[in-house]
Amino acid sequence: PRRSRRRKSVAIAYDPEQGDGVEPHGPRWEPRDWREQLERIREMRSSRDAPVDEMGVDKCYDTSAPPQVMRYQVLLSLMLSSQTKDQVTSAAMLRLRQRGLTVDSVLQMDDATLGQIIYPVGFWRNKVKYIKQTTAILKEKYGGDIPSTVEELVKLPGVGPKMAHLAMNIAWDSVSGIAVDTHVHRISNRLKWVKKETKYPEETRVALEDWLPRDLWREINWLLVGFGQQTCLPVNPRCGQCLNQDICPAAKR
Repeated sequence: PRRSRRRKSVAIAYDPEQGDGVEPHGPRWEPRDWREQLERIREMRSSRDAPVDEMGVDKCYDTSAPPQVMRYQVLLSLMLSSQTKDQVTSAAMLRLRQRGLTVDSVLQMDDATLGQIIYPVGFWRNKVKYIKQTTAILKEKYGGDIPSTVEELVKLPGVGPKMAHLAMNIAWDSVSGIAVDTHVHRISNRLKWVKKETKYPEETRVALEDWLPRDLWREINWLLVGFGQQTCLPVNPRCGQCLNQDICPAAKR
């Protein structure tokens, strides 16, 4: 008999403003102590010395490039960054930029050369394929620019919701939603910033956007990623160094 391999899919909401102006039924749920927790995370992140601060995606593109080229470089750095440390992504982007990183230069490059340049980013063979496919689509359909909506961005090969929301933020200076990566997903569950435990980052994004004030959406990814890199580690979190130790549900006291 044929076994179903279908994984539970989570709807991707493209328009977070949908339903604005409609009065919610009853008091809106929000996590306990979240404002204080957030303020303390801001304090812990005030030195801005995590890998994401020095080598994150918003530091990988050429700020002197024409806007269209800059946006393409932002998208490419996001594609490379998936399941890859910031240091490795940053080095790969530097090597690409040294060869003149544009839509045309990537299309003219053969797969083996592109692979040698981006190695050792995670899943580099797949990323070579996705980068070439996406770049060809950008050239053909968008005149070499990147799409300006989340809905169009996630249709590109190798581009997921987190990348799309970050691309909107960094490349288009538009807050379309919260970018949830593994750090944001983990920390949101540890702090109980979700009503019930979430399994996938996309579930976490929907849960966070339901209560977190919209004016905090741009900041939350940067704050929690750096916090996750330095303090709230995946294994053996440094609870003893965390200012939230007394009000964190997951703290090892």
